[in-house]
Amino acid sequence: MGVPAAKVFFAEVRALFAEAAERRGLEGPGERRSDLLLATSCYSSGGLTYEFYFEWFEVHVRVSAVLETETGKIKANVEQLAIAAGVVEKRGGVSFSARNQKQMKKSLEGQVRYVELVHPFLSGDREAAEELIRKAGAR
Repeated sequence: MGVPAAKVFFAEVRALFAEAAERRGLEGPGERRSDLLLATSCYSSGGLTYEFYFEWFEVHVRVSAVLETETGKIKANVEQLAIAAGVVEKRGGVSFSARNQKQMKKSLEGQVRYVELVHPFLSGDREAAEELIRKAGAR
């Protein structure tokens, strides 16, 4: 896959998340590629960052929420956050596959929808946001 796939990933994230990011007051995208087969696009505001990842080796995409706390940063996958917040009942409601552009777009669309669902829980009270991320299996 490599660099062309990363360019497609960055373009898809911008296209699918730009409007939501603007509505939520998020700044971005911050885009970077690494030699470790990873492309990342980030949107942030007030100590909360959404990180969109494209992992070339596993050919999948995922989105994590990262919260800055007094002791460091904690993060959790948006699907786990949606389950922990009670806005989604069980795992498997979104795709992660990115074997082609169509799959990538579908996966990102579902995960962006989850970001929209969990954002109100993460952008308000800091203690509640931290508690939710920990409940979702923060690392």
